[in-house]
Amino acid sequence: MQPPAPAPGSDDQDVGLRTRLVDVGVELVTREGIQALTLREIARRAGVSHGAPRRHFPTHLSLLSAIARRGFADLADRAAAALDGATGDTSPRAQLHTLARTYLDFALTHRGMYELMFRHDLLESNQLGLRETSLPLFDVLVGLVTRARPQSDVAPAVAAGALWGNLHGIAQLWGWGSLTLATGAHDVEPLLCAALDAHLGPPAR
Repeated sequence: MQPPAPAPGSDDQDVGLRTRLVDVGVELVTREGIQALTLREIARRAGVSHGAPRRHFPTHLSLLSAIARRGFADLADRAAAALDGATGDTSPRAQLHTLARTYLDFALTHRGMYELMFRHDLLESNQLGLRETSLPLFDVLVGLVTRARPQSDVAPAVAAGALWGNLHGIAQLWGWGSLTLATGAHDVEPLLCAALDAHLGPPAR
């Protein structure tokens, strides 16, 4: 016995529902934070039954990973636009500053999405290849670090990883208000410059 043929347009409808669920999740995490991302709430906002997301996302983690993947794509697009649009100083160090500032600005203005993107359980499960999604941007960071400190004995990937870790810490502590309290700074710029100096050495005069 042959299985019933799919209804006309059903594939398009499935793609549309999958996209709508992710769109709703992106909007929710942006406006209300990561705690709003329950399957039931996403389904309600998308106008479907609470069981409908299971057709496309068998687990809660798989849906969260699809939403986080959008965040990584958005960050990569912002970084590429910032680097392509930079004028004046185009040295590797200046490009690193542009990339780092873009990263921090994203983290501080999209706090819910940023928190979701680096949730340990999502990265550990590697749904949708989420860990690999961030690697192209990290490769850009490694390339700039390599050019900015060509004589270093530290492997470029290790140096880039240390800088990334420093930026991630700045983003988290600034978001919590800890760095403002401890340093009296009212902008992340001095902290960003200090991080670059620490990892690259002082800028050439």
